[in-house]
Amino acid sequence: MTIPTSSVEQVIPGQGAMAQPEPAKPGRARRKRFRFVANGKALTGLIVLGLYLLFAIIGPWVAPYDPDARGPALTAPPSADHWFGTTHLGQDILSQVLVGTRGVMLVGLAAGALATILSVLIGVTAGYLGGGWDDSLSALSNVFLVIPALPLIIIVTAAAPGGGDTLVALIIGFTSWAWGARVLRAQTLSLRRREYVEAARANGESTWRIIIFEILPNLTAIIASGFVGTVIFAVTSEITLAFIGIGSVSSWNWGTILFWAQSQQALAQGAWWWFVPAGLAIAFLGTALSLINFGIDEFVSPRLRSAGKTKIKTASGRTVRMRVGFTPVLSNSSAPHTHARPIPVNTAAATPVNRSKEATQ
Repeated sequence: MTIPTSSVEQVIPGQGAMAQPEPAKPGRARRKRFRFVANGKALTGLIVLGLYLLFAIIGPWVAPYDPDARGPALTAPPSADHWFGTTHLGQDILSQVLVGTRGVMLVGLAAGALATILSVLIGVTAGYLGGGWDDSLSALSNVFLVIPALPLIIIVTAAAPGGGDTLVALIIGFTSWAWGARVLRAQTLSLRRREYVEAARANGESTWRIIIFEILPNLTAIIASGFVGTVIFAVTSEITLAFIGIGSVSSWNWGTILFWAQSQQALAQGAWWWFVPAGLAIAFLGTALSLINFGIDEFVSPRLRSAGKTKIKTASGRTVRMRVGFTPVLSNSSAPHTHARPIPVNTAAATPVNRSKEATQ
C-alpha cells in the first residue's frame, strides 16, 4: 500500500505538525550577499581606493599644469593659481601629485596581482598534491622567503635604470609571493581532507576542478588579504626607492616629490606644502588598504565582526543591548524562545535569616 506524500505529516518536537522549513527572505539573502560592502571599514577603504584609481586614470588629463613646466612663482605657498604651491623651479605640486598617482598604483596593483597569482599556484598545488610536489614547492618557497626584496630591487634597478615602474613591479611580485604561498599551503592541507572534497573526489571529479571549485572558494578571504598586504608593501617600496634616488627621478611619483623636497631642504625653508601633500596621499592610500584588510578579517571572523559592539541585532530584527562582560549567544531562529525555563533559585541559601527565625519560633 502506498501512501501519498501529501498525507504524511512531519512532526517535529516543539514545532507541531506539518512543520515546513522557513523560506529564505530575499532581504536577508541580499544582506548576506553584500555583507562585506556593508562593513563601514571596508566601504570606506573601497571608496578611497576607488578615488585613487580614478585619479590614476585621469590624473594626467586633469592636471592643471605640466608637472615639468617651470614658472615664475618660485617656492610659492598654496594659492588660487597653485592649490598645492610650487617647487624651487616654479613647478606645480598639485600636477606632480596627480601625475604621480598612476606610477604608484601601477606598481602596487601589478606587483600585488603577480605575487598573488604565484602564491595561489604554488601554495595550493603543494598543499593539495602533497608528496614530491609538496617537498619541492615548499623548498622553493623557503628559498624565496629568505631573499631580501628591497636590496635586490635596489641592485637590479641601479643596474637597469631604464626599466622604470614595470621592472620594479616585476621584482616585487617575484620576491613577495613566498609568505602567502606558505599560508595557503597550510590552509589547503586542512581543507583537502574535508567531507565535501572527499565526496567530489569519490564522484570522479578531476584534480583541477576540485581545486578551483571546492578549495579556492574557501581561500578567497586569505587570498584577498594577501593581495592587499602585497600592494601595501609594493607601494611603500616604490616610494622608498624614489625617495632615496634609486631609478629615474624624471618620472613622477610621490617618492620623487619627496626626493626633490628633501634634496632642496624644503623643511629648512619652511616650504611645508612641498612634502605634506605627497605624505598625506601616501597616508590616505595606506589607510584605505588597511581598512579593506580589516574589513576582510571581520568578514571572515564573526568574533572580530561583533567585537566591541554593545548592540547586537538578532535574526528577528530586534536590537539587543549587551552588558559589558557578557558574550552574546544569539539564535538563528526569528521566533522567541517560549520553552526556556527559569534558573532555579536556592531559597535555602538565599534566606538563611528567615529559616533561623522559623527554627527559633
